[in-house]
Formats: sequence, C-alpha cells, structure tokens
Amino acid sequence: MTSPSTSPSDAWAIIALHGALSALSPDGEILTLSAAKFHEQAGRGPFLLIHTHATARRAHLRALPRDSVFDLLELFAFVHPARLVAPTPLGLAVALGLKPEENAFPGPELLPRLMALLLNDLRQASKGADAPRLHAAAQHLGHYGWTWSSIVQETLGEQPHLNDPGALPPDPLRIWQYLPKWEEEAPLPPPGSLPVTAAESRARLHEMLGPDAEMRAGQADFADVAATAFAPREQYGAPRAVLAEAGTGTGKTMGYLAPASLWAERNKGAVWVSTYTRHLQRQIESETRRLCPDETERRHRVVLRKGRENYLCLLNYEDMVNSAPTRPPEITIALILLARWAMTTREGDLFGGDLPGWFGEIAGHNLLPAVADRRGECIHGACRHYQTCYIEHSIRRARQADLVIANHALVMAQAAWSASGKDDAGNTDVPEEDTMPTRYVFDEGHHIADAADGAFAAEFSGLESAELRRWLLGAEGRQSRARGLRRRLDDLISGFPRLETPLDAALVATRALPAPGWSSRLNVAPQGQEPDLGDNSAEAPAAPSEARAMQDLLTLNAVETEDANPSEIFLRLLRSQVLARAKSRPSTSPDSPSGLSAAGLECDLSPPAEGLEDAAQTLKRALSRIVEPLKTLVHRLGERMSEDADALDTTARTRIEAMIRAIRRRAISRIESWMIMLDEIRPEKNDETTGLVPTHIHFIRCTRYPGQPPGEHDVGLHRHWLDPTIPFATVVAAPAHGLLITSATLRDETTTLDSDQAERAWSMAEARTGMSHLPLPAIRAALSSPFDYAHQTQTFIINDVPYDDIDAVAAAYRVLFEASGGGGLGLFTAIARLRAVFKRIAAPLESHGIPLYAQHIDAMDNTSLVDVFRTETNSCLLGTDAMRDGVDVPGKALRLAVFERVPWPRPDILHRERRLHLSGGMPRDYDDRIARLRLRQAFGRLIRARDDRGVFVLLDRRMPGRLMEAFPPGVTPIRTGIADAALRTRAFLNNEDNS
Repeated sequence: MTSPSTSPSDAWAIIALHGALSALSPDGEILTLSAAKFHEQAGRGPFLLIHTHATARRAHLRALPRDSVFDLLELFAFVHPARLVAPTPLGLAVALGLKPEENAFPGPELLPRLMALLLNDLRQASKGADAPRLHAAAQHLGHYGWTWSSIVQETLGEQPHLNDPGALPPDPLRIWQYLPKWEEEAPLPPPGSLPVTAAESRARLHEMLGPDAEMRAGQADFADVAATAFAPREQYGAPRAVLAEAGTGTGKTMGYLAPASLWAERNKGAVWVSTYTRHLQRQIESETRRLCPDETERRHRVVLRKGRENYLCLLNYEDMVNSAPTRPPEITIALILLARWAMTTREGDLFGGDLPGWFGEIAGHNLLPAVADRRGECIHGACRHYQTCYIEHSIRRARQADLVIANHALVMAQAAWSASGKDDAGNTDVPEEDTMPTRYVFDEGHHIADAADGAFAAEFSGLESAELRRWLLGAEGRQSRARGLRRRLDDLISGFPRLETPLDAALVATRALPAPGWSSRLNVAPQGQEPDLGDNSAEAPAAPSEARAMQDLLTLNAVETEDANPSEIFLRLLRSQVLARAKSRPSTSPDSPSGLSAAGLECDLSPPAEGLEDAAQTLKRALSRIVEPLKTLVHRLGERMSEDADALDTTARTRIEAMIRAIRRRAISRIESWMIMLDEIRPEKNDETTGLVPTHIHFIRCTRYPGQPPGEHDVGLHRHWLDPTIPFATVVAAPAHGLLITSATLRDETTTLDSDQAERAWSMAEARTGMSHLPLPAIRAALSSPFDYAHQTQTFIINDVPYDDIDAVAAAYRVLFEASGGGGLGLFTAIARLRAVFKRIAAPLESHGIPLYAQHIDAMDNTSLVDVFRTETNSCLLGTDAMRDGVDVPGKALRLAVFERVPWPRPDILHRERRLHLSGGMPRDYDDRIARLRLRQAFGRLIRARDDRGVFVLLDRRMPGRLMEAFPPGVTPIRTGIADAALRTRAFLNNEDNS
C-alpha cells in the first residue's frame, strides 16, 4: 500500500461545532455549514482537522473517509511522542508556543498555521539523533497509507547515512530490540528509624520552595505536624499515626514531601505516598520537581507506581505486531505511532502517564487494552522481554527510590498479599516489589474507606468466574494469546507425573466454571418469565425452565457438561432471585431523569430463593475440586525447586516462583473467597433475629458492563465488609511504623464547635480512616484554609428549578454558564442526567463562544478533559464524582461550579446496612455527614489560589438548612431564583456592584 496522493495544502480546514462546522475552504473562504451542507460542498475532502472521531461526533457527520483526513493529532503524536497536549485547536496552539487571544474562539484558519509549526519542529528533529528512526517510521507509515506520509517524508528530506556501513536501518515496530535492559541490584537493608524534627522539616520545606517563595504559615505548621509521623515506632502494631486536616490552599503536598524526603534520605528507605486517582498521582509527581529539579536525579529518587494493567506489555505488543499483516492497515499505523511513544516514554504508562489520553481514540478503542496486561497474563521471567519490561524497570527503580507515588488500591492490594501470601509452612511468597514499606502518606485520606471497600470485597459473577476459566484453560475454540495454565507450565512439568496429575485434575474440574457463551445462556428468560431487564433480543432462544435447571443440578456428575454447569445454574438462580425481588426495573432511556440505568438491579441474599442453597453447595464442591489440586500443584512445584536445586537454572527457578505466586493470587485465593461466600447461603446463617451485628454484607446485583451487547447482563454475588476500614487498619496501618493521613475534608466540621461536638467530629474522622481500630490514638491536627471565602466567593441555592424537569435543569446550566462567560464546572450525581443536559445546551453555548466538554461523552480520560478545561479558559466541563474530588484548576479557568442536586448517598443495600449499623443510632446524621463532606469537596474545587474568585450554585431547592455547615465560615448561601443568580454571578465575576 502506498501513501495517498492528496495534500493538506488543498484540504478543507474544519473545526467541529455542535451540529455544524466552521470551515476554511481551499479557496480561503470561511464558512459555517451544517453537516448536510458540508458533505454537499466538501465532498470527499481532503480535510485538515483535529481529532477525527470527536469532529465527526460533535458535528453530527457521517464517517469521514480516512484516506482523505489529515488529523493534526496524528502528526503531533509522530513529531512529539510522549508529550501531553489538550486535543483542541487552542490546546495545540498553546503547546506549540502560540499565544491566541484569551477570549478568541479559534477558527479554522488556525489549523494550517499549526500544521506549519509541527512540520517545522519535524524539520528540526530530522537534524538530530532521532533522524534514522523518523525516516524509518515515515517510510513504513507510507507503505500502509498514512495520509501524512508524503509531506512528512518531504519535510524529512534525504535518508541519513548510518555510522556503521553494515548496520540495518532501525525497525520502527520491533522496539524491544532497542530498549534498555534493567540490571538487578542487591536488595537494600531495612531502613533506619532516625526521626525528623520540626525545625528540619521547615528547613527542607524552605529549601524546596526556594529563597524567593512566600512561606505560608499554615504550610510550615503542616510540615511540623507531618514530621511526627516519621518518629520511631515504640510498639509493634502501634504505628505513629497522624490525622491532619489541611484546608484548601494550605500547600499540604509540599508540606508532607519535606519531612518524607528528609526521612528517606536519612534512613535509606522509601516513603510511599498514596492518593486516590491517576490524575492526583500525576499532580503529586509534578510537585516533586521542586524537590529534584534535575530530571535524571528525580527519575532515580521519585517513582510513580501503578498496577500492571496500566503499562505497555511488550509481549502483547509483539503479538499485535506479528498479527498486523492480517489486520486492517489502520492497526499498523497506530502501532507505529505507539512505537514512537514507547521509545520516548519515561514509564511506559498507557493510562494517565505521558501517553495523551486521546491516543486511544485516534488509534482505535481496542488497541490500548490489547497491548496492556489487562487479563493477568504476565509470565514474568518466562517472557523474552522480561529484562526490558517497563513494569519490571519501574519495580526495580521503586526498590531504590526515596519516594514512591502510588494509589490507594495498589497499596492495599500489596499489603493484603504481604499479610496473606504465605504457604502452609509460613514461608512468604511475596516478591520484593510487594514488600511493605514502613512509612506511608495517604493524601485524599477521606477516600480510604471507599478504596478499602473495593480492595477487600469479593465477587462471584459470570464475568469473574469465566475469566478464571479462561486463565486456567486458555482460549477455547478461538485465537488468543490466552495460553492457559498447561501451556505456561508445560516445559516445567513435562515428564513429572507428580506435577502433571494435579494439574490435569484441576483443569478437568475447571469446566465447572462458566463456559464460552455463558452470557447469552444466562440472559435467556425461563419459561413464564418476562424478558430480562426490558431490552432482550426478540431472537433469543428459549431457555430451560427452573425445574429443568434443578434436574440438571441433581444429576450432576463429577465432570460437568455445559448443560449441567454448576456455575451457570447458580448464576441463573441468582438472576431469578434479583429479578423477582429488586425494588424496580431500571429505565433503558439515556435521558431518564431518575438516573437509573441497566446497571443497578440488586436484592438481598437473605433469605435465599428455593434451590439456591443446594446450588451453592454443589458449586462449592465443584470449586473444591479445582482448588485442592492447585494447592497440591503449588506445594509440589515448591518441592521441585528444593529437590532439583542443582538442575534448575535461574530462569527456570524464576518461572516456577512466578507461577506459584500467580496460581495463588489468580486462582487459589479467589476460589477460596468464593467458597466462603457460598457457605453464607444458609437460611439459619442469615437469620437477622439473632441481633448480632454482621461483619460482612452479602447481596446479589445484576449489572451490564461496558462493551456487552444490549440485553446481555452479568449477575453476581457480592461480599463486602460492613466496615472496610477494619481490614485496612489490620493489613496496612498496623504493620507500618508511621503513617500520615491528610485531606481537606477529614472532619464534618466547618465552624467553631463546643468540645463535645469537636470530639465527635474527630471521632467520626478516625472511624472513616480506620484510626479508631489502632491501639494508640492518632495525633490530630487541623489547619484552616488561608483563603477569604467570604469575599472570594458567592453561593446560591436555586429555589425555582424543578428537580424532575430535565429541560428546566438544562436551561439553568445554560443561563449560568452564559453569565460566567465560561469557566464553569457542572457536577452531576447521575450520568444519565449529565448526558441529557449536555445534549440540550452544547449547541446554544457554542453559539456564544463557550465550548462544552463532558465526562462520559467526550472520549478522553479525565486527565485530558481537565487539561482541556484548564487550557481553554472560556470552556465549560460537565462531570461526576471524579471531577468533584481532587481536581486542581487554579485561576480564571474555573470560576463557576454548579451542582445539580444535594449529593445524598446512593440508597443501595450497602448503604442501608452501614447506615443501620455504623450510624450510632442516628441514621439521618450519617446521611447528612456524607452529603456535607461531598458538598465541601465540590466547593473546594472553586478557589485554588489567593486571587481566585468564584461562584458556587446548587440547583436543588430541597437543600436542608442543616447541610449549610458544609460551606466555609463566612459563606452565607443565598436562596434565590435562577434569573437573579445569573445576574449576581455576572456582576460578581466582573467585579461589579451587585447589591
């Protein structure tokens, strides 16, 4: 295939509007065209644009012919790999050094200029060390029909001569040949316990900020408090714990990095800084530049860690490269652009790192998940790319680092494995990357309970159990790299009957897990029942009745067939119970104001439906026939390492160790947790008349996962801790020597309270973070925000917008966003309502020069959306919880925050049980506390610097007065109508007298 003959110099330059386009014709005429008129005038192009898919979606265009599209994002990815940029005209302009007028709405005439700047950057790069790779990549891209290839090759000029006459030109796809290899280093000894004094912490903070920086009193005080978390531990199980609430603007990140970095240097150990989201990880990492301005030094001292599923897997990537000739050419083009990034990236992080969040969409939605280790297929030392692996590089750097920036989920998962990853003899199988640090900082500490709830919960569902079957058996009847356990172990166990026998037994028993096609069989309605959730296919075949299912259950043999699969029978009975007992059926309308979707039917497990207890015990026996042989296999693999120590080379030993860990984590522990859940399905076990407070909550939920066809739903049995901070305190906090938990919203307190109320507020904070379960009390500290909220903000509660009228809600958002001139963050408690509002206001706002972006609509990750919002100061952004917590957008880019309703907790089974047992007999106060803390988080997005001004609006006239304490002291919300609020908003933001 050759490159196309079209040229971007003859292209229509187009910028998408909602339902229309702003276009610069090849003749130089600027037009505004509807989609139909555009196709009539522009025909097949060529087209010069930014973000093909977003342009077509926003302008309501049918698919543009790829061979006629010149997407500036693709050119940017080729010229500047591993460089982040907001995927908009203004974003590219800023990234390339232009300074457009602040209030200007970029027109299509900007695009040719952006192209010229990118080609100039490419011309400069062709003179550097990267020239051979640029030429090789351009030639390959031309072969596969990349639209930019001709002009790129023309810009690059002649192919440079290689220094070695016998050397081959670099292969732009087979990058593993050129990546550096890690070298193993001796493990570090245990860290010391030397303390950090308050004076030393202040001195380090001053050094990090620089001599000319303003030393904020609150920040220095916070550094003093944080230093106490690094004092020596005096008793095992009783860490030095500090609970520090630091108001927005305190500067807590630098405040804790000062003592943390000093302790790490002094004691030769790592401090793990944990936060809740990938966006916040990146934000904290950027702050470490003040600690280590030198890039090389910072790379050695500061490491960002995520789960394996976030990184580029070179083995998966190689599989994609090898199969590319059989796939459409667009796949190879995307792989070459990805390879350009992979040779430049610092971490190899595909999600939230230095790969732009928009890359996944321009490359195709399935590419990035396909080249990441999303299914736990890592074979560790058996992989031919083991020594160049990005993940292994990161792990080894983290062992030697001073600061490791992680997330709550990873920290809790690793701690759980350090606590439970032992064999029957008490020997640990935890690899070095999973050993626990002695010191933690938990930023965004108000999310600890939520993170622990996810980390320590268990779920038996169709998706989870079928995934385990695939991991054990491999691909059944289809092409895949899912090789199964036998293929992974074949050369290690072949000829050893003591190893082959338990493996064969486990694999035969694995067929009791859901077989391929389980979803379609699960979602067929039994005779006499209505179709599943209101949207099943009319072509679905008839399913066996419940009586037939029970007959299959009773005649089950040791080796189950698909007609009598104990997992599928159990899942069908779960589904039958949830459909019979769920409170309501979900709406299938995306505009449903109730916010219900097909992902939300649930019911209590107790009392179990007829037949469910017998099905659970049958399934438990089937699972035991899988797990017992696997335990035997793991035990005998360990014996082989001892008995054949003189015959096994290092690679074989590493592989066996890795497989032992993988089998325990991926299979044994999961199955054992399922068996515990199945034992709970007994009427006498679930009898609530005993009056005992349960330790766990069990319920059934029917869910539609993204990517599943309409009408196909998963069902699962869920087990959650009633109080998830108990396992957090047990496996994370108690073994540590010291930990600092900090947030702007730890306590439900904003005003001066009497001593009893203050003590209660702290007690609730300790309960929410797990500190109440430790033997020694945590040190408490609270530092107020330095901002003057009374003068920097205004707050309105709208009293004339009906909550259930989505048109009125949308009109309120539009009026307020127009009044502020953009810079508005719209927050929602339901995705369906967000989408409905977006559809109604996007075009009207754009006609006023206010671009609108939205989570769950624009196909970008949250980090990219925030980057766009921060760059385009007159844009608006709609989002849900992820935008409510931890988003930092200082300055004029965020000057208005509009919340659609009071953020009450979702009234599901989990909340019901926690409200009942953890509220201290005051369930209303429990709900109020959650709502107030969420309102405080939302309000906290508004003011991020001393010179910020902003307006907070709540579109919920039902807001009770007792929640007003969510707002800072001095802030008095005004109840008024939407028209008056819009007038006051405009006046306040323009510094006018609005009295």
